[in-house]
Amino acid sequence: MKERIINALDNITKAQSVMAINDMLGLSTVEELQELQKNIRDLVESGIMHETRKNEYLLIKNCQSLMTGKIAINKQGNGFLLVEGPDIFIAKENLNDAINGDMVEIDLIKYPHSVEGKVIKILKRNLTNIVGEIIKENDRLGFKADDDKLSLKLKIDYDSLKQCVEGHKVLLKIIREISPNFYLAKVDKILGHKNDPGVDIISIALRHNIPIDFSPETIKELAFIPNTVSDAELINRRDLTGQRIFTIDGDDTKDIDDAISILKKGENYRLGVHIADVSHYVKMGTALYDDAFLRGTSSYLADTVIPMIPHQLSNGICSLNEGEVRLTLSCEMVINPRGKVIDYDIFESYIKSQKKMTYKNVNQILEHDIIPVGYEAFADDLKLMQQLATILRKERISRGYLDFEIDEAKVIQDETGKAIDIVKRTRGLGEMLIEDFMIAANETVARHITNMDLPFIYRVHDIPSSEKIEDFVNLTKQMGYKLNTNIKKLTPLTMQSILKELKPKKEFPILSALLLRSMKKAKYSPNNIHHFGLASDCYTHFTSPIRRFPDLTVHRLIRMYCFEHKMDMNTINYNSKYLIDVAENSSETEVNSVEAERDVLDMKMAEYMEDHIGEVYTGTITSVVNFGFFVELENLVEGLVHISSLDGYYLYVPEMLALVNESTKNTYRIGDKVSIVVAGASKENGTIDFVLDKGENHGNNE
Repeated sequence: MKERIINALDNITKAQSVMAINDMLGLSTVEELQELQKNIRDLVESGIMHETRKNEYLLIKNCQSLMTGKIAINKQGNGFLLVEGPDIFIAKENLNDAINGDMVEIDLIKYPHSVEGKVIKILKRNLTNIVGEIIKENDRLGFKADDDKLSLKLKIDYDSLKQCVEGHKVLLKIIREISPNFYLAKVDKILGHKNDPGVDIISIALRHNIPIDFSPETIKELAFIPNTVSDAELINRRDLTGQRIFTIDGDDTKDIDDAISILKKGENYRLGVHIADVSHYVKMGTALYDDAFLRGTSSYLADTVIPMIPHQLSNGICSLNEGEVRLTLSCEMVINPRGKVIDYDIFESYIKSQKKMTYKNVNQILEHDIIPVGYEAFADDLKLMQQLATILRKERISRGYLDFEIDEAKVIQDETGKAIDIVKRTRGLGEMLIEDFMIAANETVARHITNMDLPFIYRVHDIPSSEKIEDFVNLTKQMGYKLNTNIKKLTPLTMQSILKELKPKKEFPILSALLLRSMKKAKYSPNNIHHFGLASDCYTHFTSPIRRFPDLTVHRLIRMYCFEHKMDMNTINYNSKYLIDVAENSSETEVNSVEAERDVLDMKMAEYMEDHIGEVYTGTITSVVNFGFFVELENLVEGLVHISSLDGYYLYVPEMLALVNESTKNTYRIGDKVSIVVAGASKENGTIDFVLDKGENHGNNE
């Protein structure tokens, strides 16, 4: 009925009563009216429909100044409405008691140079996972939420505290609402003591709705998962165990889902991408499948992996371990010297990886022509692969592929889980080679199913907002850089041209990051609207079914369409509807995982810097806000220089992204190098505070 309601109100701009909508739909019974009321309430709570003070309704998309979505709240207490395109900023004074993860409705506030939002209604509270610490309050045990922005009042059921001690990290479950914004809760799970190794990361994962434990039903099903591949499972599969197939991964990788092979015949290359056949073990209708759907993705939080499927599968029977027979789906592509796939085959197979390679060792061969022990038999294949990878990358660049060259930080921890160093992740030729090959396979599989005109799930990335790109170009002008790129028509080549023009500038890493933020977010969808960032007209995720649910779904669809030939109308209709849920859930769980990863990184950076209070570093101003500016150090650690710590009175000039001293005109803006002292750090809050080194001259006098 929801679709009928939406269709009926599609072009209506005046709010309608329930009875008016009832008449539009031609409903005549009390039962139908009750169902209508329930569906309207669901549509309001999900942010699709707006309810007026007179209890009348219209679609949000037909409301000029209203928007709905989930809200994310940062460390400073300000919010962002997570929407298509750039997120909408909501100042903390305009949150109206909304908490992180709430579904809210906002009214847009338009300023001369920006648009902000104000929460006018909380549609659905995020009360799923409330994590915090057991504390002492007046000789009794109490609770302090990890999220200090949680604006809920909580009363904890005292019986549920009996097994707790001061310092325990716990997960709460809401029992009922006592009064508006006041809830009765109980301790649902004790995670461990706050100082126990790993408890800090588990707490963040739960806060972002990432399940830690698999269901009892899944655990039972694991008893029926084999440890080795049987002969019966090899029937009707192509035997590739005699081919020179190997894997390339990080030093510590245990869940290996892709292997590669190569041959050259004449001027063409035959590239094999062989992917773990997880769908053979994780089938629809099982608890394993339901748990995988619930997670949507594996989460990699520092050195902790929270897997999408249990380790017995992810590190065992599904992982393409060296010397072990494994079931795979293979995509073999014939690629010409111009990087075009001129022929391909997608089939069920089984392999036996001949070598578990590491990026570090592969990079020794490709970048320094040094062959590590044990790699002698594979060196020629790797060099041939590098030839092909160069060709593929050149072809993608020619059509507009975007590489923002954003550095990533890696946390080094000791045996107790404490952060002892923060370093930049390396991205050598080996990492780029695997990326090139996986993109080729993903595009080939996507085109194959698209040409069959069947329901499918795509990885899509929409065209950026022209207004946001114009704002970015105006910012570069304020910094003294005039771009020659014509931005009237936005294509991947347009954005690529902007990146090329900015590459020589000293602020390139910052400007590249700002340009990336101006782009829309990639997501999953059953509708192929292309992938802007990859300059790809047809793209999916096929190559990581151990750690991503969409890839597992793609494998299931390939088996259904291509091997079992199930293409009847019942199958097509079912997939058309089901894939909407898969895409929405996968996009949402991906966001949860990314946010948890970001919070863990912030926490570990703060933990590392707690041991470096008082030390002096040189860094670069990466962003300027009305309360100060953020400085990034060489190791990518970022901290805040608060405006109150500066000498004199400074004004925030948003169009310049700068702070300007009212009397001296001394200016701090993005790209400036500054010397700072670490003034404070809090692992608990994930924050780092800097002050300027008084022994250095800072800023620019204008």
